[in-house]
Amino acid sequence: MAALDNDKSRTDILNRLKRAEGQLRGIQRMIEEGEGCLPIATQMAAVRKALDSTYVRMTVCFMEQQLQTRLGADLSKDAGAMGEMFDEIETLLGKIR
Repeated sequence: MAALDNDKSRTDILNRLKRAEGQLRGIQRMIEEGEGCLPIATQMAAVRKALDSTYVRMTVCFMEQQLQTRLGADLSKDAGAMGEMFDEIETLLGKIR
């Protein structure tokens, strides 16, 4: 199985997860302090969306790495078009939630 080899993508994904972790701690605090269900549910939905978005980003990163490895091609030659394609893929995958 492939690993996250791209340092920029790894940092981006870790930062997204750390943000979600902070949101989860906030939800725990809200529950401990007796907040209402609606504000808690709103925050839970935000965390779910953040995790879904992170998953999509990781999936696109995996696809980029696999294409580069399996095609053995220098994808950087056409980096602009490839970057646009992966941005579109990420957008499309984000809409299936």
